[in-house]
Amino acid sequence: MTSPDSTTAPTPPPAPVGGAGVIETTGIEIIAESERTARPRDLVWPWFAANVSVFGMSYGSYLLGFGISFWQATIVAIIGIIISFALCGLVAIAGKRGSAPTMVLSRAAFGVHGQKVPGIVSWLTSIGWETSLAISAVLATATVFDVLGVASGQAVTVIAAILIATLIVVASVLGYHTIMRLQSILTWATGAMTIVFMALTIPAIDWAAVASAPNGPPQAMVGALVMVMTGFGLGWINIAADWSRYQKRTASDGSIVLWNTVGGAAAPVVLVIFGLLLAGSDPDLSAAIEGDPIGALISILPLWALIPFWIVAVLTLVSGAVLGIYSSGLTLLSLGIRIPRPAAAAVDGLILTVGTIWVAFFATSFIGPFQSFLITLGVPIAAWAGILIADVLSRRADYDEKALFDPSGRYGAVDWTSVVTLVVASVIGWGLVVNSFTEAAPWNNWQGYLLQPLGLGTFVDDPAGSYWEGNWAYSNIGVLLALVLGFGVTWFARRGTIRRQEQGAAARA
Repeated sequence: MTSPDSTTAPTPPPAPVGGAGVIETTGIEIIAESERTARPRDLVWPWFAANVSVFGMSYGSYLLGFGISFWQATIVAIIGIIISFALCGLVAIAGKRGSAPTMVLSRAAFGVHGQKVPGIVSWLTSIGWETSLAISAVLATATVFDVLGVASGQAVTVIAAILIATLIVVASVLGYHTIMRLQSILTWATGAMTIVFMALTIPAIDWAAVASAPNGPPQAMVGALVMVMTGFGLGWINIAADWSRYQKRTASDGSIVLWNTVGGAAAPVVLVIFGLLLAGSDPDLSAAIEGDPIGALISILPLWALIPFWIVAVLTLVSGAVLGIYSSGLTLLSLGIRIPRPAAAAVDGLILTVGTIWVAFFATSFIGPFQSFLITLGVPIAAWAGILIADVLSRRADYDEKALFDPSGRYGAVDWTSVVTLVVASVIGWGLVVNSFTEAAPWNNWQGYLLQPLGLGTFVDDPAGSYWEGNWAYSNIGVLLALVLGFGVTWFARRGTIRRQEQGAAARA
């Protein structure tokens, strides 16, 4: 059978029979109507389980690192987390309307071949996210075993990396139905244990120290807001429709957005605020989180609680990585790679394993490269999200599913308006973000080239360490600007194109 990307195969291949078996064989094909049995509230399971991770507590340290107070950081966390997952919910609407993965549905906005431009960025983003989660799980394992005196050294790190990567890859290869069942179990188990962890660590909170932190400038709050949005909802937005493509066609758009937002945001809001209390109470703990987020949190637990906490921490991190591997495999297929979906997940799993081992052994800092990575890829992902959300909100009818696989169909091969908008918004956005970790991630020091020309910051080349001066320099406002530009240009420039596409489909019908 010819590839669905081929110009000689405009009809999308049907979903294989038995897609709900032990191993999901459906790749980027259109989901059969008989398979679309999910309800909007089912979206709670994958999003809650992937985001209930105690890793979310480490964001308390990151937010306070912007020089803002506890109350400012709390406001930023609530607003940023909820809005970013609501944006995921808007993208998830496309999955219900089109029965295909996110990056296939994005072809309606970019064209069948034009979609490969953001598709590559999306694949890199998913690979980076899942690797960072696996690394956190490996570091947590090494720390717990060392504290308990069970084992230590490189052998533990290698074995942990291999076992954790195996867990992630096996679940991802099994596919959607297995993942949904596992996530529903993990939601209850990990949620309960996370509450226990919070109860055990309440004595470590110093309320006076937390309240004494002074307020920072509004620009610092913007920078913290950008980091929260990229670290939570915008970090998942490029895979949001992958989990709603099994929804019934009759499901309401509002319910899709609601349950996606509730599932994704409920746990992080609580976890980040609690993390703020812990980090604001102890500067040493806050600093330790930068090197090993989970290991630092483990250090404030009683010895008897280490093993249960470690199990839950690893499972929640693995849960998030499973979503990433599964979706990165689908993105790989959407780029034209002709292999079965389980094989695509296995390929990405191999990349994850190699990346995890490399970072665990050779990277001197974890949070530096991670945050630098988030901001860099966050700019084009934000621009893409703005374009796709405007496209989704502009459409009044379901997608023409056959045309999503046909370059000569109504979505065309390349939509130059969207492609150019993505590129321009990214170039402008990168010019307004800076690499805050110049030593840990020197490969990313090329950004921020518009700050000085626009009078928003001044680069100081100090022998002791280069840095930027100016309140706006570290706000990373380029991410939000890319999102707004992508949305605004698409909303006005492509509405006529979308109307003509839908009118043509109605006339043919």
